[in-house]
Amino acid sequence: MSEDAKPANLDPIDLAMLEALQSEARLPVVELAKRVNLSATPSTLRLRRLEQEGVIQGYHARLNPAALGQALLVFVTVQLKSTDETSLIAFNRAIRPVPQVLECHMVGGGFDYLLKVRVGNMQEYRDLLGGVIGALPMVENTHSYFVMEEVKETSLLPLTRPVSKRKKS
Repeated sequence: MSEDAKPANLDPIDLAMLEALQSEARLPVVELAKRVNLSATPSTLRLRRLEQEGVIQGYHARLNPAALGQALLVFVTVQLKSTDETSLIAFNRAIRPVPQVLECHMVGGGFDYLLKVRVGNMQEYRDLLGGVIGALPMVENTHSYFVMEEVKETSLLPLTRPVSKRKKS
């Protein structure tokens, strides 16, 4: 599913399946079927449809960064010298293969890109900033924001929206 695709037409069973799989991607189909009150065959068919339509893009293990020596989390703002199409394409191409850059978002506002970076320590970050990100010819400047405490981090999408309470007039 492309980023500008229309939202999928999902019924309550589809949403329940997605909710369960977001929390437990390794959930066996039989258990998933029980949770959504279907048998295994229709659950499997729904699951395949959700995958084929691009609603489910993959299954992943969530790793502990500190256990893997990557405890330092840094958000980096990047301002380019120019935001012409050539510079944007060049920056995108240059940043995509950098494994320490977990996320890269082009944003509107006072800077052009927001990066989410994971590294092992300050020296590794310094090497990445000076030797890779800041060394790109189209980069005008960067600002680094070091995370002191991760209060909330999730990749789970909200599938149900809370009902807002209206004030009675």
